[in-house]
Amino acid sequence: MELHWEDVAGHETQKTQLRTMLREHRLPHALLLTGPDGVGKKKLGHVLAAALLCEAEDAPCGHCASCRAMASGTHPDYLEVLPERTGRSAAVIRIDAIRSMQVEASRYPVLSKQRVVLIDDADCMNEAAENSLLKTLEEPEGAVTFLLVTGARSSLLDTILSRCMPLSFGTVPEDAIVRVLAQRGIAAEEAHELASLSDGSIGRAIALHEHEGLLRRDDALDFLAKLPQMDMTSVWKRSQEMGEFDRETLSEWFLYLNMMLRDMLVLYEDGGSSLIYHKDIRARLLALLPSFPEPVIFSLLALVRETQRRLQSNVNLRLLMEGFHIRMRDVVQIRN
Repeated sequence: MELHWEDVAGHETQKTQLRTMLREHRLPHALLLTGPDGVGKKKLGHVLAAALLCEAEDAPCGHCASCRAMASGTHPDYLEVLPERTGRSAAVIRIDAIRSMQVEASRYPVLSKQRVVLIDDADCMNEAAENSLLKTLEEPEGAVTFLLVTGARSSLLDTILSRCMPLSFGTVPEDAIVRVLAQRGIAAEEAHELASLSDGSIGRAIALHEHEGLLRRDDALDFLAKLPQMDMTSVWKRSQEMGEFDRETLSEWFLYLNMMLRDMLVLYEDGGSSLIYHKDIRARLLALLPSFPEPVIFSLLALVRETQRRLQSNVNLRLLMEGFHIRMRDVVQIRN
């Protein structure tokens, strides 16, 4: 794992701010890295952790014992807390994970002069876990820095937010995403297509490539094309099939559908707009517009976004898909 500031695409302002605070020894004991998923928050957190644990003047140096241990994922003074999933339920960080971390973080560092704890998807903590972490943030034991990473800042307790220095991240420019994809050996044409669909997220672009997301995108387009004529037999069949998907797959499918509906609204204003995500299927989206008046698209978007929110809970996926397909069908066929 490469751990250099230059390996994080974009976010130059954030990198400069962190490096300045490190150099001037005024980095707080708790930071909150917030922003969209897949833009590099966690990767920058890894680099910052390596810099905190490295003793070189321009850390991380990449050569010392501490940096080598971080690169290999074996640093004894670095702790990472991740959400855990049970069955098909939503991933959660439970109080046991926080308590275990607290025991480790309170011990004297082994290789470096301090310890670093990174809590990924911190918004996945349940209430008991958050309350337990709050006590540690208020009165940390020993030399330890906490890095909380989240794409949903508002889901955290206000008391936790008040004890962390926020560092906000925006999306990554398309050209930077294309460069990252090219470094992975992805052909230029596909890299540009993936970057345009990624909504400024490197992680999403990579997931699209690795998980055949373009096929899932095409399935969402096919669903839209058939929606005006969809009968109840098709509704039950699709609901059953999609109810068997895992939450991550469903989340990706709904993301593409959301983006397509947004593109259709843009195309209503300007059929040649360069602001759409799905530039490669512009003609197919334009062909759908006569069957989808603007008020219908707004109603469909509201249903899609409601379903995206409900996917984050422990709702029964089969029932969720049945309700979604019925309501989408009714919006299109009744209003037309």
